[in-house]
Amino acid sequence: MAAPIKRSSQVPSELLGNYNSGSLWAPHLSYSDSKFWLVYTDVKSSTAFKDTLNYVITAPKIDGPWSKPVFVTASGFDPSLFHDENGKHYFLNMLFDWRLENAGFAGTVIQEFDAKEMRLTGERKHFYKGTALGVCEGPQILQKDGYYYLLCAAGGTGYMHAATVARSKSLYGEWQTSPYHPLLTSSDDPQNPLQKSGHACFLQMGDEWYITHICARPLTQRGCCTLGRETALQKIEWIDGWPRLVNGTSHPDLYVDAPSGSTAVQKVDNSESICFSKDKPLPPSLKTLRAPLIAEQDYSLTARDGWLRLYGRQSLSSHHKQSLFALRWQSHSFTSEVLLDFAPKSFQQTAGLALYYDTCNWIYAYVTYNEIKKCRTLRILICDLKNFAYGSDEIVLSNNAPLRLSVKVDGASAQFYYAQNVQSLTPLGEAQPADHLSDDYIETRRSRCAFTGAMIALCAQDMDTHNSHADFRNFKYEET
Repeated sequence: MAAPIKRSSQVPSELLGNYNSGSLWAPHLSYSDSKFWLVYTDVKSSTAFKDTLNYVITAPKIDGPWSKPVFVTASGFDPSLFHDENGKHYFLNMLFDWRLENAGFAGTVIQEFDAKEMRLTGERKHFYKGTALGVCEGPQILQKDGYYYLLCAAGGTGYMHAATVARSKSLYGEWQTSPYHPLLTSSDDPQNPLQKSGHACFLQMGDEWYITHICARPLTQRGCCTLGRETALQKIEWIDGWPRLVNGTSHPDLYVDAPSGSTAVQKVDNSESICFSKDKPLPPSLKTLRAPLIAEQDYSLTARDGWLRLYGRQSLSSHHKQSLFALRWQSHSFTSEVLLDFAPKSFQQTAGLALYYDTCNWIYAYVTYNEIKKCRTLRILICDLKNFAYGSDEIVLSNNAPLRLSVKVDGASAQFYYAQNVQSLTPLGEAQPADHLSDDYIETRRSRCAFTGAMIALCAQDMDTHNSHADFRNFKYEET
């Protein structure tokens, strides 16, 4: 399925300049009035304040075309739309409170939404304060059998994460907490492979019911989660009008049977070999940072057939215009390789292969030009919470032939390799700590929210004139 948000115009405020782990949060999809509705938040700041710009887009089909965005409110994040059986529509979100004497969370709010004018109408009302599990986020409502069911995320986004359910005969409450509380969590099950489980959404498949939910798979028990947030599926049953996991607990299962009659098979190996060609577009698995890269301006598939040409832009520390294409890590163990053809003329021109988390955390095997030695060189540069260090000695490249760059990630360790011509791969420096590229490593040392997950990136920088280029061929990502 094509990504619904893929044009700069769909985020009028732009994402350039946004802080790490900000930008688009918690999109919510619904269907009503013969079209799909998608609401999402563009989070711009994270201090005592949280600037949360909420937008709505629509489409006649799930694969689009998606409309231009309409700004709704900035009162809080993780919104959803509820379409009542009586034909009315409602906008829900958590309310953010910046005042220093308060804790940031001011409960959940609901307000009627005019689906024709695409704007809020009437009075905004507080309607739910959550449970003893703490902050209540991502409110969503399901209408079933004469009740309104309110599904919320609770307990934050870390190892205490959970999903809770309450129900009411009235849209505005009073809300009764489920006897199966919480509906979902792994907070009291540290050995469960699906940790940080919470923030769920109801899903009906014929007569069967499921929830989709956020989770994470740590390298060690309650350790670092290099893959960031992932999505899982759990089957539920309804007992006396309340949802409960079919396993009879609140703990997620690692394996869940597909819905009856379904022929779908879960993809368990996301290995990919990308052969660049002027005759086919880049695959959707390649991600860019904060903004799309523009063909023939930021990159080219036609300048040299069979190669991806990246035009050098800003450094890996930039929150604005980077020249970078990246694949998500989807396994704790993989090998990645690419062929790089790059002829830098200055130390300010660099290109290579990076293990990338965000602008403050990465490991970069890069080629540049040493003006004293008058030749190309290869080296590893590490950024660890804004602390910079070299991860290898400087390697003199004997000629201008294309260079093979490779990295093998095995759990908490990453080893880079290189080779020129037909030579066998040679280790580049010592093994690096790959677990540093994780939400948990950053959160515990910086006390801030982090949840993007690690990437493997092709990138090029020209910190002078922005007109040099690097060519890449045969980008491989192989899970082991």
